[in-house]
Amino acid sequence: MQAAAGVALCDTNGGCLPHEVYAITRAVCEAFPGVEVGIHTHNDSGLAVATSLEAVRAGARQVQGAINGYGERTGNANLVTILPALELKMGFLCVGAEKLRKLRDVSLLTDDLANQRSDARQPYVGRAAFSHKAGAHVNAIQKNPKTFEHVQPEVVGNERHVLISELSGTSNVLLKAAELGMDLSSLDKTAMHAILDEVKRRENRGYSYESADGSFKILLQKVLKKHTQFFELESFRVIVEKRGRDEPCISEATIKVKVAGETELTAGEGHGPVDALNAALRQALTRFYPEIENIALTDYRVRILDPKEATRAMTRVLIESGDGQRQWGTVGVSENIIEASWQALLDSVEYKLYEDREER
Repeated sequence: MQAAAGVALCDTNGGCLPHEVYAITRAVCEAFPGVEVGIHTHNDSGLAVATSLEAVRAGARQVQGAINGYGERTGNANLVTILPALELKMGFLCVGAEKLRKLRDVSLLTDDLANQRSDARQPYVGRAAFSHKAGAHVNAIQKNPKTFEHVQPEVVGNERHVLISELSGTSNVLLKAAELGMDLSSLDKTAMHAILDEVKRRENRGYSYESADGSFKILLQKVLKKHTQFFELESFRVIVEKRGRDEPCISEATIKVKVAGETELTAGEGHGPVDALNAALRQALTRFYPEIENIALTDYRVRILDPKEATRAMTRVLIESGDGQRQWGTVGVSENIIEASWQALLDSVEYKLYEDREER
């Protein structure tokens, strides 16, 4: 009878603990020398990555899994986490440094093909994986990145992000501005304090810039007196109409803006009031700024900040936009959800126009 060339050990219900997988794999490797041992684990206990790495440590040389851990129930072993652990921390050559730098791109593409939102907190490749918020953390990162980063972001195709909040200090603002292409290192203390004071004032009103890089850059320009209006809003009106019990609501927006001394009045329809307002604004501005046709709203999130106030509660709206080359977030806050949405939408368009102008 011909001996097997390889065997794959399977934790198909995801119930084993790491030390158990190590012991089982070690026993199999010792009992069958020369036979290639593989490991196939599920994530029902949240341990698929850990059990896979323990199997490798015990002698397994094949790891089965899925990009982003996709799989039945709670998923399979996440190769996006396993690969850099094997290459960067355990000394194995799996795909090589050049391909490892494309890991984040592969993860994002897989999410896109699966029509799933990317997990911002996924190890190694998530947007939050190398994000820093508290002023002390950011200051430490400037001195020694190893204090809060276990690997260099670039080796897995990621990058460092600095978050802005009420905890921010001068280091946060300087690094965040640099991340957004603005050099503030020559500013005096008065200007830096003005920026920090404005951030804290707005955060007290409910603004959050952790996911709103576009709005933060515009805020910096306003505080530093470098803001230029691309257009001026004269008025807008949004109508939501319901025709019949079983018919969907129809949203229509009318907007009047002034650009370079010219007044433009347009209307647009959408699946909701914000979609309609977005359509009307684009129609009004496309003649002057054709590049905004490339903007797509990729996400829209609403958070009620003080629910005890019921219908008078402050509402925070976060909009994510993209133009096929980059993504950016903007934020608006108001008691009126349409007004909050308008603020975020306005920042989204202005950010796009600013970035294109800087590139030119």
